Amino acid sequence: MGPGPEDALAPAGLGLRPDPGTRLLAGGTVLVGGSPVRVLRLTAAGARQVAGWWSGTPVPDSPKARALARRLLDAGIAHPVPNGSAWGPADLTVVIPVRDRQAELTRCLAGLGRLPRVIVVDDCSRDPGAVARVASDARAHVVRRAVNGGPGAARNTGLAAADTPLVAFLDSDCVPGPGWLDALLPHFTDPAVGAVAPRIVPDEPGRTWLARYEGASSTLDMGARASIVRPGSRVPYVPGAALVVRRAAAGAGFTEAMRVGEDVDFVWRLAASGWRVRYEPAATMPHQHRVRLRAWFGRRKDYGTSAALLEQRHPGTVRPLYISVWTALAWLAAAAGRPAAGAACTGAGITLLARRLAQVTGEEWPRSAARTAWPLAARLAGGGTLAAGRPLGSAISRTWWPVAVPAAVIVPRLRPPLAALVLAPPLLDWLDRRPPLDPARYVAARLLDDLGYSLGVWQGCAERRTVRPLLPRLGSRHLDMPRVKSAGTMMSSGDRS
Repeated sequence: MGPGPEDALAPAGLGLRPDPGTRLLAGGTVLVGGSPVRVLRLTAAGARQVAGWWSGTPVPDSPKARALARRLLDAGIAHPVPNGSAWGPADLTVVIPVRDRQAELTRCLAGLGRLPRVIVVDDCSRDPGAVARVASDARAHVVRRAVNGGPGAARNTGLAAADTPLVAFLDSDCVPGPGWLDALLPHFTDPAVGAVAPRIVPDEPGRTWLARYEGASSTLDMGARASIVRPGSRVPYVPGAALVVRRAAAGAGFTEAMRVGEDVDFVWRLAASGWRVRYEPAATMPHQHRVRLRAWFGRRKDYGTSAALLEQRHPGTVRPLYISVWTALAWLAAAAGRPAAGAACTGAGITLLARRLAQVTGEEWPRSAARTAWPLAARLAGGGTLAAGRPLGSAISRTWWPVAVPAAVIVPRLRPPLAALVLAPPLLDWLDRRPPLDPARYVAARLLDDLGYSLGVWQGCAERRTVRPLLPRLGSRHLDMPRVKSAGTMMSSGDRS
């Protein structure tokens, strides 16, 4: 990776909009938001500045204001609203790695229109002539690899051949439409942005039960909310199926030894190098999803096998559950049939968090803390404990079922709570998404999805001789791979700006 501008100020003239989860408290002097949640105490001048940004005033050319804006962007409290773009199609090379799949390649190239620079990397197709003809018909340049190296190696071949400041990686099963770059390129007016990804959506409505499930719950679709992308964020990674990258940030590119998960590794190395990666759902990329059961299930298993290597390359980032100590104790007490002890653990967590929040908000403990610190602590720690049931259930079905099933057989009283925990996440997902699929089939598909992923996780752990992707992590960061769910919200830090 090329070294990123870690301390870069936000550009003057940039607009900011608050994340939907951001809240202003204590008369605008306390800012709460981001993922994980961050609590910032603002000076009076900072509070006025933020209020102006929320109402549409652009970031002024002031070092302090630009530093504060960068802090809000990096925390996920705010998202950028770029004011125009100096970038255009002439600054971009599109790289499409492909091995055979001529029909998919034809549709992908047709959607690009007449972009001036398109490179098709033939990753040792069985019929290279057919790939060359499809590319020639679309006036795309072909680079042929003599040995199949996988998606990472093919992307690197295209990256080495590109001579423009921006490179867009598109998989051959993407179907770009008119204006697909319009919401992506403006982000590069911020010199700290190294990559931007659109939202991946199904190319056409699903006709079978699996196609309808995939259209509503694809692992490639990171949702409808914009986000900064890094481990621990609400959107911790973006797929490489569609990704626009600043050439200076890409360095040598993808890890060629990884046949799956190489895009997650690439994005995480970008972030670790100081570059900002943005997820922009206002830009959508239609994608031809796998909707045949065998291929779909096999791909889910492949995704799971990457967890062990990713955890070894990026320690602490790929765990089945991220949970606070107090939340873990509360749930353990409840599982042991001691709800009063669980409530006491939650109460202790709320009290300790309220004390810390009182220090951040400037309230006197405990006399005036009831104004902000106590309600906020109850929402963050108390609400987070209740919400942790959802990721806990996902962890059981996606990773821990080989242990949970024997436990339920041996201890009958565990069967009802384990069944409830396993069924709750897919049912809640169905209520959130309201897909064109009845609850029973949606839940069955989701559990089959989890089964495939978990088989891959255990296989990868055996091959890499590690158990770390099977273990929970106690702390404030929360991440599930590849589906992200909240595992209890914690205050990340308290700062004074």
